[in-house]
Amino acid sequence: MESLPIEVIGNILSRLAAARDVVVASATCRKWLEARRKHLRSLSFSVNDWSGYRDYGSNQAGIWITQTIFETAKLQSLSLQLDDVDEEFSASAVVAWLLYTRETLRSLHYDVRVTGDVNILEICGRQKLEVLVLSHSSVSGVEPNYCRFPGLKSLSLSYVRISALDLSLLVSTCPKLEKLDLISPDIAMSDAQVTVEVSSVTLRCFYIEATSLDKFVLEADNIECLHLKRCFLELFELIGKGTLKHFIIDDVGVLHLDIGDTVDNLEIVDVRDLSITSSKFLQMISKSAKLRRLRLWDVMFDDEDEIVGMETIALRFPQLTHLSLNCDLRDGMLQYGFHGSCHFENVVVLELGWTFLNDLFSDWVELMLKRCPNLKKLVIHGVVSDLITCKEYQLLGSFTSAIVCVMREYVDLEVMFEYK
Repeated sequence: MESLPIEVIGNILSRLAAARDVVVASATCRKWLEARRKHLRSLSFSVNDWSGYRDYGSNQAGIWITQTIFETAKLQSLSLQLDDVDEEFSASAVVAWLLYTRETLRSLHYDVRVTGDVNILEICGRQKLEVLVLSHSSVSGVEPNYCRFPGLKSLSLSYVRISALDLSLLVSTCPKLEKLDLISPDIAMSDAQVTVEVSSVTLRCFYIEATSLDKFVLEADNIECLHLKRCFLELFELIGKGTLKHFIIDDVGVLHLDIGDTVDNLEIVDVRDLSITSSKFLQMISKSAKLRRLRLWDVMFDDEDEIVGMETIALRFPQLTHLSLNCDLRDGMLQYGFHGSCHFENVVVLELGWTFLNDLFSDWVELMLKRCPNLKKLVIHGVVSDLITCKEYQLLGSFTSAIVCVMREYVDLEVMFEYK
């Protein structure tokens, strides 16, 4: 180990990241200590790594953190995951950490309980940051001409209090932003309705989770991935130029969804637990002729015209290779029924499931297999309650017998079962 170049030792310590491990490892000899001081690039402070943060209190922990940071020369990545500390850190100490490292930082993860205000935008603006993750903080008074992030590519706001105007201005201060995550944002209301408008010509990935808003308008000409999770929105509108490739919806309630003319290049549509009122969702994505993966899982359409059969899906999406459907009874009939003689020639992976098992499900599985002549893998998803009734036992037994017969017929087919 003594023969290793000091730069290599610095890279090794940087991969450890956790400050406790870095300090312990660098204490082995003088050369490793020098590598930590001159060549350490990444440092992470987290209460999950060391219980001493709680044992010694924020003052003692703050002194140790300050000493550790000030013994480095060119940190590029700094992670401060200190929100779970029982006591708050002083604002002056936190500001000192950021001022000392800001000129070389490329990545900052900030989640600190602090007394007083720490203006991250003012301290780290106009620097070299490429990744900024803010948690449990407050952002206000964004000045586009002052708080600029010329190199920022990824911005994540988790449990951050910010007004709709400041959010819009903050995004505008990042001319190279490619990824934006909003996780449980606390959007300050200026009036009775909460309307958020975000615009970015460079944005490629947008993720929003755990929020309830009246109106969200995203204007992104180069958007490729859009992911909505655990949200309730009266209106969500995407304005783009047809670059969207991945559209993911997970546990979302929306009254009106509009993604305009951005669907021509869609390759993946993954929908779980969607409740939608006025928009015709399937009609919206019907122009996605390049679609390769489609999941419709627990989708509730209030519009009866949205109920479509396999024929329609096969015709609209001829390039599908991965198809996932959760199918239940509706008015005594299967939600996705067959009309005509459609085939899914390119489907090689098929996922089928139920929320409430019915006696038509096994027949539907067999029909689906016949319509997928090149299928290689079948995955059956099911929900089995703890308090299963006698009728449910009988249905499950009948389905098991039927699927065993199917497996004997399709001996080359890989079959998997995932029950919960």
